[in-house]
Amino acid sequence: MTRANPTLIAVGDNCLDVYLTKGFVTVGGNALNVAVQWRRLGLNARYFGALGQDTEADIMLEAIGEAGLDRSDVEKRPGSSAVTLLADDAGERRFLLESLGVGENYVPSAERYEALRQADWVHLGTNASEKLVRRLVADGMPFSIDVSTRHFELSLEGVPLVFASGPDDPAEAVEPLIARFRAAGARQTVITCGKGGSFYDDGGSVTQAGSVPVAVVDTCGAGDSFIATFITSRFLSDQSGRAALDLAAERASETCTHLGGFPQLIREIPQWLLAKYDEVIRGAQRTGT
Repeated sequence: MTRANPTLIAVGDNCLDVYLTKGFVTVGGNALNVAVQWRRLGLNARYFGALGQDTEADIMLEAIGEAGLDRSDVEKRPGSSAVTLLADDAGERRFLLESLGVGENYVPSAERYEALRQADWVHLGTNASEKLVRRLVADGMPFSIDVSTRHFELSLEGVPLVFASGPDDPAEAVEPLIARFRAAGARQTVITCGKGGSFYDDGGSVTQAGSVPVAVVDTCGAGDSFIATFITSRFLSDQSGRAALDLAAERASETCTHLGGFPQLIREIPQWLLAKYDEVIRGAQRTGT
């Protein structure tokens, strides 16, 4: 159904990505990246998530505001914000630390959940709360979830749309994985396979599309751009499954041409942050990971 001014809300993960090799930090996270991409399209987008009571949260809130999202939608909770320490090898990320912080298993406040009930579409980021998933299903909400590579850690029964990462090897068949998602109760599924393209199971048939080659600067957030574009194209603009996959692939490739999951001010790693995680960094250097 085509909507003139849909309300879209992404819920869940955010993260301060610390690129140790290159000396800068960016702000991202699946749910936050999706919300920003919707906002960049001029849509009425909101982001619901949680940050800790720390200086990392200040950096992220600044970037969230600069991206055009309402910072007051983000909850501040006791504890630490999510931080990821990465090494970078020719545009490919290598994780040294992934701390989910207070956003782990995030469930919005009662007031924010009521806003979800009024939304045209809700997207749940990776590491979503089982409780929230089941509640959205019970309330008949139009929503999607990105399970990434953790395909069946959550109950997917009745989930309207599941996004998942599939095999990168083009010789490995995707159909068995699609069949498993159907058996798990997912109504529709999109599987992205990197250079191997993408697959959309609408519950009746499977559509396949290719990827778009590009000179990669940073792969961070490419999948999130894919998700944001597919949802708006397929479910809010009534484009065909193939057209939605093709456009989503184009947007994902564009995201690979800049640093971070969305265009943003690239900040130098603060010295206090390096000092805070000095033990983790030194440990990784000693083990060569």
